[in-house]
Amino acid sequence: MKTILNFRFWILDSRRAACATIVLLAALAATTGCQPSEPAKSDAPTSTTETTSNAATPAEPAAAKKLTIGVMPKLVGIPFFTATEKGAKEAGAELGVEVVFDGPPKNDVQLQVQMLETWIAKGFDAIAVAPNDPDAIAPVLEKARKRGIKVIAWDADAKKEARDFFVNQCTGASVAKALVDVMAEGAGPEAKYIIVTGSLTAANQNIWMAEMEKYRQEKYPNMKNLSETPKVSEEDPALATQVTADSLKAYPDLQGIFAITSVALPGASEALRKSGMADKVLLTGLTTPNSMKEYITDGTVKKFVLWNPVDLGYLAVHAAVASVKGELQPGATTFKAGRVGERSVLEGDQVILGDPIVFTKDNIAQFDF
Repeated sequence: MKTILNFRFWILDSRRAACATIVLLAALAATTGCQPSEPAKSDAPTSTTETTSNAATPAEPAAAKKLTIGVMPKLVGIPFFTATEKGAKEAGAELGVEVVFDGPPKNDVQLQVQMLETWIAKGFDAIAVAPNDPDAIAPVLEKARKRGIKVIAWDADAKKEARDFFVNQCTGASVAKALVDVMAEGAGPEAKYIIVTGSLTAANQNIWMAEMEKYRQEKYPNMKNLSETPKVSEEDPALATQVTADSLKAYPDLQGIFAITSVALPGASEALRKSGMADKVLLTGLTTPNSMKEYITDGTVKKFVLWNPVDLGYLAVHAAVASVKGELQPGATTFKAGRVGERSVLEGDQVILGDPIVFTKDNIAQFDF
């Protein structure tokens, strides 16, 4: 009996030992399966220096933020400002910045203010604007400057405290001299004239008229303005035609007309051509050559004045970008701007494009803007 019991215990112990062995083997297999496989060995030697160097190489720096420059004309859809857009976009491509060129459909300063508020909210780096009214637009420009946005006035100036620089096509005195000399040459030093302007609040036009009067008094004291208040065309060609036609009837002794905006002169030319009075009334002013070729060809207008608006837009963007980058500082006396070269800076904050051009039948075909 004792022998039988011992045999049973032996079997039981053998079974326990076998189970323990199976569990141990399973555990070892599981542990081995969790280990990462050993990488394949390479015959190429490993460089400790190279490995350390690669590990220490910092990530490449993020690309510099592309500047965004907002360029706003007095209004869109007229040849003069279309030409300035061409120059602005050219400068933007050259400088590697984004140029947003947009403006109101009419010369309305409140529409300009609304659009500028949007540009400020978007965080533009610089704003270049041709103000319809320097006083009304001043608060929004001052707001932009407080937000760190550089503000450039161009074509027409803003209040000095509301902008950083003014990109001026020509000095007021040089524009006035060119216009009044054309009138004196064509209608005589004692000519009786009127002025057709765009808006009574446009700073550049008001400066030109003040300089014209100053130059007239100095050089042609017997020349006479028949209307102290200029005729307003509101940058509307149909209105310019109408006010000119009305003036030809209202002033029987009229000998000359200055139409001093790019919209007013073509409109006035149409009225003068229809009146058949081009041989009695000398018409001159400021506009683009493409809008005047037909009137120069048929003799309605003999001479008129302007500058290169493509270059004006180009210079405005160059000045805006240089201001953002700190390359154009207050107090500068010159400024180099790409293909237009070195330009004069007057009073430390007024960048001058150059002198006006007088267009005639002899040179108008050379220009395409």
